[in-house]
Amino acid sequence: MPNGPLSLPARLYLLAWDTTRREVTEPARLPALVRAGALAELAQRGLLIDDEGITTPLDLDSRSGDAVLDGLLELVSESCPHGWRTWVTLRARHTLDAVREQLVAEGVLRAEKRRVLKVFPSVEHVLADAARVDVLHREARQILDEPAPAENVPRPAATAVALAVAAGLLPGADDRQAEHLALRAGTPAPALDGILRALRTTLTEPAPTPS
Repeated sequence: MPNGPLSLPARLYLLAWDTTRREVTEPARLPALVRAGALAELAQRGLLIDDEGITTPLDLDSRSGDAVLDGLLELVSESCPHGWRTWVTLRARHTLDAVREQLVAEGVLRAEKRRVLKVFPSVEHVLADAARVDVLHREARQILDEPAPAENVPRPAATAVALAVAAGLLPGADDRQAEHLALRAGTPAPALDGILRALRTTLTEPAPTPS
C-alpha cells in the first residue's frame, strides 16, 4: 500500500495521526470523521445521492469494489431512510474498525495484542508507516497554504482536506477554506454540503436518535 491509492476514509484516518507523538490527535473524532470520508467517497462515485436531504443509494445492486465502502453501502441500503447527520454517526465504529483492518492488512498500521490489567485481551493499533502519514500532512498543508487551480488539485485530496478542516484537524484553517475546497473537490454539492454540515454539527452537538 505505501505506493497505492488511499480511500477517503483511510486518508482521513491517517491525517488524524501525529507522527511525532505516534498517536491519534483527536481519537474521539475518528469514528465520525472516517464515516464522513466513506460517505463522501460513495457520493463521489455516484453510489449515494442526496434526495432532499436523505442519504439514498442510487442503485441497490451497485458496489464499489472496496470492502469498507461496500459495507457502508450495504448498511445504508438495508436501513430505514436517514439524513447525512445520522449516517455520520450511526454505527460509525464499524466503518472505523473496517478501515483499521484494511490498513493493517496493507502494512500501514500494525495491530499489537495487549492485556488490560494483565487479564482482558485488547488490540492496540500503532503506526507502521509514519513516512506515508507525513506525506499526507505535507500535501494537506500545501493545499491549504498554496491555493492552486481546481484542476490541479486531486479530487480525493481536496475532499479529505475539506473534511479534515471541518473536523478541526488542521490548525489555522477555517470553514471558509473547507467550503472552497469542497467546491474544488468535485463531489456532488448537495451530498458534500450535507456531509460537511453533519460532521461539524456532530462534533459540537449531541447527535439525534434515529427513528
